[in-house]
Amino acid sequence: MSGIPHDHYEPKTGIEKWIESRLPIFGLIHATLTIPTPKNLNWMWIWGIVLAFCLVMQIATGIVLVMHYTPHVSLAFSSVEHIMRDVNAGWALRYVHANGASLFFFAVYAHIFRGIYYGSYKTPREITWIVGMLIFLLMMATAFMGYVLPWGQMSFWGATVITGLFSAIPLVGVDIQTWLLGGPAVDNPTLNRFFSLHYLLPFVIAALVIVHIWAFHTTGNNNPTGVEVRRTSKAEAQRDTLPFWPYFVIKDLFALVFILTVFAAIVGFMPNFLGHPDNYIEADALKTPAHIVPEWYFLPFYAMLRAITFDVLWINSKLAGVLAMFGSIAVLLVLPWLDTSRVRSGRYRPMFKIWFWLLVVDFVVLTWCGSQPPEQPFVIISQLATLYWFVFFLVILPILGVIEKPLPQPETIEADFREHYGTGEAAMERAAISNPAE
Repeated sequence: MSGIPHDHYEPKTGIEKWIESRLPIFGLIHATLTIPTPKNLNWMWIWGIVLAFCLVMQIATGIVLVMHYTPHVSLAFSSVEHIMRDVNAGWALRYVHANGASLFFFAVYAHIFRGIYYGSYKTPREITWIVGMLIFLLMMATAFMGYVLPWGQMSFWGATVITGLFSAIPLVGVDIQTWLLGGPAVDNPTLNRFFSLHYLLPFVIAALVIVHIWAFHTTGNNNPTGVEVRRTSKAEAQRDTLPFWPYFVIKDLFALVFILTVFAAIVGFMPNFLGHPDNYIEADALKTPAHIVPEWYFLPFYAMLRAITFDVLWINSKLAGVLAMFGSIAVLLVLPWLDTSRVRSGRYRPMFKIWFWLLVVDFVVLTWCGSQPPEQPFVIISQLATLYWFVFFLVILPILGVIEKPLPQPETIEADFREHYGTGEAAMERAAISNPAE
């Protein structure tokens, strides 16, 4: 954590000194485990370890599944059935991988909304935020391509609909669509392209995760107050922070065990709850499903895509829908420059709190609308919810920074910690098991 005084690793044994002088791996592990971390972090800071675990789990299960999968339109569907029926524990591997994507996105949405509420995108953490958004975009691309691989009805028609969106781009749209598909329509070249990219992109994501972790280790963790760790001396920094090990490692592992218990129950007892029954029917280009829907984690953006049913100036409705869908993510990328408030944490912004929780409700409404048929009243609800999404980021946030009167902030992280937990060893025990009320 740049600028925050902390202990440095000193090798003790001869073997440690020999290795450390050639490859400072022990020093890196020590620096990671002892990194000074704001002592007032609450339970919303556990999603990082959940996301890291999900990434490793998805890569590990994906590598094994790929050993038995055949990326060919004539064999893909039957190879998935072979995994489910004939491969030892194949059903478990597939269900863990499929439901792991849902856990991955649930955690990333919680992570993003936590970042918005506590202002984790503000100076000096803009690059950390942008790298995180790039990871999110790659997650979406990877998940979409993975959904095509089983080659069921929803896989095939979902690929047809989403790749068809690129044809709305003026001049180059049809060429881009043809390049993505490998031909004029979704077929074997499409499946091969998506299979290759679905296998490759998780390793790109892993590389970006390292950059993301590096970035916030450089600037330091944000915290619920938004107040920075004091850096003037080691003693002051220690009053604001605790070593990552054992305090936060144990807290994170406790939360991870709880979440994985719920995850295991879903995989074991209701593995198809979040799936679509049409994807257990082999792809048929001559039989369109009655209602084409993506996986639940794409539904908010799918609702925005379908919400634009009218032309906007010289832009036709199809292109306007595509711009709305991608624009809804683009505003997140530039969020550090849209929020004009000098106060980082939403805890001390009474007006922001109201609009933020409306945004959360808005996201849930968009998810629900995306799962419904494209008819009234779902269309008008989607349009209003899409409007609020953009108004929040492009209008409300910039204005709030000017008109909002924030509440008094604590002078230090230590002061906030004492306010919530008191002092002494009993305070540390209370901090380990409680979640500060916001």
